Amino acid sequence: MHDNRLIVEGRLERFIAEFLTPAVYRRVSPLRVEAWEVPDEPVAAAVAFAAEYAPIALPYAWGRPWGTVWFHATGVVPVDWFDEQGRLPEATRLEVVVDLGFFGDRPGFQAEGLAYRADGSIIKAVSPRASYLPWAGDAGTAVDVYVEAAANPDVAGDYDFLPTPLGLKATAGDAPLYTAKQFAVALLDENVWELARDVWTLDGLMRELSVESPRRAAILRGFERMLDIADPLDLAGTAIAARGILAPLLASPAHATAHDVVAIGHAHIDSAWLWPFRETIRKCARTFSNVIALMDEYPEFRFACSSAQQLKWMKDHYPALYVRIKEKVASGQFIPVGGMWVEPDINMPGGEAMARQFVAGKRFFLEEFGVDTQEVWVPDTFGYSAALPQIIAASGSKWFVTQKISWNQTNQMPHHTFLWEGIDGTRVLTHFPSADTYISELSGAELAHAERSFREAGASTVSLVPFGWGDGGGGPTREMIAAAARLRSLEGSPTVTIDSPQRFFERVEDEYPEPPVWSGELYLELHRGSLTSQHHTKQGNRRGEHLLREAELWSATAAVREGVAYPYDELETSWHTLLLNQFHDVLPGCSIAWVFEDVARENAALTERLERIVTASATALVGEGDRTLVLNARPQSAAGVSALSIGGLDAAAAPATAVEHDGVVVLDNGQVRAVVDERGLLVSLVDTRTGRDAIAPGAAGNLLQLHRDIPNKWDAWDIDEHYRRVVEDLDHADAISVVADGDEAAVVVERSFGASRIVQTLRLRRGAEALELHQDVDWHETRRLLKLAFPLDVHADRSAAETQFGHVFRPTHTNTSWDAARFEICAHRWIHVAEPGYGVAIANESSYGHDVTRDTRTDGGTTTTVRVSLLRAPVFPDPEADQGHHDLTVSIRPGAGIRDAIDEGYRLNLAERTVRGGRDVAPLVRVSHPAVRVESVKLAEDRSGDVVVRLYESEGARASVDVAFDIDGATATAVVDLLERELDAPAGSVLTAERAQLVLRPFQLITLRIRREVTAAAAE
Repeated sequence: MHDNRLIVEGRLERFIAEFLTPAVYRRVSPLRVEAWEVPDEPVAAAVAFAAEYAPIALPYAWGRPWGTVWFHATGVVPVDWFDEQGRLPEATRLEVVVDLGFFGDRPGFQAEGLAYRADGSIIKAVSPRASYLPWAGDAGTAVDVYVEAAANPDVAGDYDFLPTPLGLKATAGDAPLYTAKQFAVALLDENVWELARDVWTLDGLMRELSVESPRRAAILRGFERMLDIADPLDLAGTAIAARGILAPLLASPAHATAHDVVAIGHAHIDSAWLWPFRETIRKCARTFSNVIALMDEYPEFRFACSSAQQLKWMKDHYPALYVRIKEKVASGQFIPVGGMWVEPDINMPGGEAMARQFVAGKRFFLEEFGVDTQEVWVPDTFGYSAALPQIIAASGSKWFVTQKISWNQTNQMPHHTFLWEGIDGTRVLTHFPSADTYISELSGAELAHAERSFREAGASTVSLVPFGWGDGGGGPTREMIAAAARLRSLEGSPTVTIDSPQRFFERVEDEYPEPPVWSGELYLELHRGSLTSQHHTKQGNRRGEHLLREAELWSATAAVREGVAYPYDELETSWHTLLLNQFHDVLPGCSIAWVFEDVARENAALTERLERIVTASATALVGEGDRTLVLNARPQSAAGVSALSIGGLDAAAAPATAVEHDGVVVLDNGQVRAVVDERGLLVSLVDTRTGRDAIAPGAAGNLLQLHRDIPNKWDAWDIDEHYRRVVEDLDHADAISVVADGDEAAVVVERSFGASRIVQTLRLRRGAEALELHQDVDWHETRRLLKLAFPLDVHADRSAAETQFGHVFRPTHTNTSWDAARFEICAHRWIHVAEPGYGVAIANESSYGHDVTRDTRTDGGTTTTVRVSLLRAPVFPDPEADQGHHDLTVSIRPGAGIRDAIDEGYRLNLAERTVRGGRDVAPLVRVSHPAVRVESVKLAEDRSGDVVVRLYESEGARASVDVAFDIDGATATAVVDLLERELDAPAGSVLTAERAQLVLRPFQLITLRIRREVTAAAAE
């Protein structure tokens, strides 16, 4: 029996590979082919159609890396394929088949093509798993097809993570990558194709059943009989009989207790990764044309699309295709989900940026399709901030889907369906597909895994499976749809139904009314290095977020006070740029070099645009005059100027001094006293309020540490725990100098190591409560990680790190495997460690990766060490990642509470601006409670001229607050969602045109809309 089983399986494998698959096409007739190579970047189809083509012979070598070749294939439908009545053989149909030189069977990481008819209309894409084009024609009718072929290099290869020149067009070379092998009109045998689908489905199921299973034995016997019936030399004549043998096996229904799978077509297309943004635009066109063709053929097919940006690209670049997409949205087959502009990184975007992902995305879906998306769909990002549930709810959405958490290295999540509770207590129904993939092909192995691993079994019966080729695009195939049909109810398998995410979640809500709760962040135990890789991109993001805050605040103030036109279009363009660059392979720093060149150029343009807006608004507000005025965009006072206002500079604070003695420098401004030794290390940091030294006895802060950084794989993505065991302390100073002018006192420390050099400036400003440490780095290391360490005399059992609209606590110990796995953590602008009565805040202006450890000293005390990850140097996928010049600033504030930490984060990221003018400018909004922070002030998205104020409770405690407005023309105030739609006001609120009296729960986010009477001209 055992040997016979192996014989049958071996016979089946040969039958599939050598006979069944080749027999899918009965007849093939080559077409004449000519080609035109695009000289540089891709061109519009109309340009390509007008080009001069040259005849070619197949096989034909083509495609320098990142190049484009247009192929033009012509011919006629062979007359001898038709009978005397002009009919094709029964159960056959015409197709055009194309082989661009595909290797393997994975689409999205190699050659791809988009096919057009001669009239310029798109047919669909061609790729390894979908190399056919539907064609209709009679005997002798013309075949005329254009294919725009993209020579995208396989940057990933076998994921050996070795440096590659393929990530930049300039270094990728010119040698052709591919050899085109076939352009032909072909006759598809539908019976053979259906037999292939029957075999694939049953074979996949059989291999997942136990050897002792009667069902497996029955399928094996069925295959044995089928192989006897199916004549390899005449499959066209025997396919129907062969299918008849398998039919009873496919008709045997699933068990009543079988797990249910809701399948939804999907194509997780990375908006940039191992290809540039411009190629993603074409990938989207190829994928969406594929799914529309499938929708035409299979009315039951449904496809979920999560990125508004990708659909906006279609609107801009492929308008005819976009019209078809809108038609399919209206029919319910093409389903917008996700509700965000892109599928962003979830950890690093600031609170307002995370909110704007939803504002921009949901607005697009509403305005273009009339769809208010309810499902937040982010399968592939690298961990999930604990603030996200509240932001989801504030956007008017209610469900969350992700999958990446299944990649955890150490711990498995205990749930697949659960309520996720955020930092403010908001709960969102969340689902992790138990198939543990977002690119399923509905194979027997995937479905069996979905059923075996489903952790809610017994309480819930259903899970979601997104199917379709993704990452590089491609999407679902007709073979996957055929599999879903056969798996609708099949003995031994979960049941499969193609449906929408909405109906999946509605079913979950009905059958599982009390799911378990997971509270706090969903920390991904992998890809921790993505918090640090590609520093310039992260710095550009942080600075862009704060520039947008300033531009909106001063533009809104100028519009209300001076009637200046609000720059709606420029601000929207700027937000769209920033949001796109927060994509989860861009902001994390794990794309090819080409992507980061694009981002740097876009960030420079964004900075120029926003600086111009700020300057123009400020100039209009302050008028003419010779006074030096401070623009304070922070939600707290600065330099004597109240929050969100413009006023005169207050320089009453004591001067900063520097005293040097025997190589030791003491910096003092009456608030903070810092001692820097001859190594350039910070050996003492005392705040005058407490008189306590923040630096641990015998230790030194400002310690740069260089680690070997070679993860097991995923170079730009990962930091593995073993990095800690190899470290070099950079405690030698090449030179130390002192600078002091009263406004600031500084110690300048020069260090060199390897091929790199760092100039550190430890700066204490007049009146400052924190010491700033600026790093000017010329970085030329490879596979190294640079950290900045502060050993603190604090007994802290947890750290607090800023996240969107609040902060999260994480243990400093490693009591559990969950604690130990968090050896690299994300913080936004600040991280804080404390014991009762005393704490220290460390802020940054462009860093996200941190680690916090705790050690017992010989004197019995405890040292809590906070380290900021400054730079990495991975070699894949960008071999030059982070090489070159960087400037980074970190500050340390001793004797700081949480409120001080929040203040310091805003201070370091929102420097005071000065302008010459004639008048102060009062704020549009004042807040009575210091824990309630205003995060944005802007005009309404609908361009009505209404003012929108977003604020949140920042300290994790209940707050009663009076929010006062000074807004011309105000008529009423309403509480609204992120899309500025009116909500019921919280209980106990009092709302008038002049003020809002609110009680906020810890970390609660509130958006207020102050309605105004304005003229149409003023609104514009």
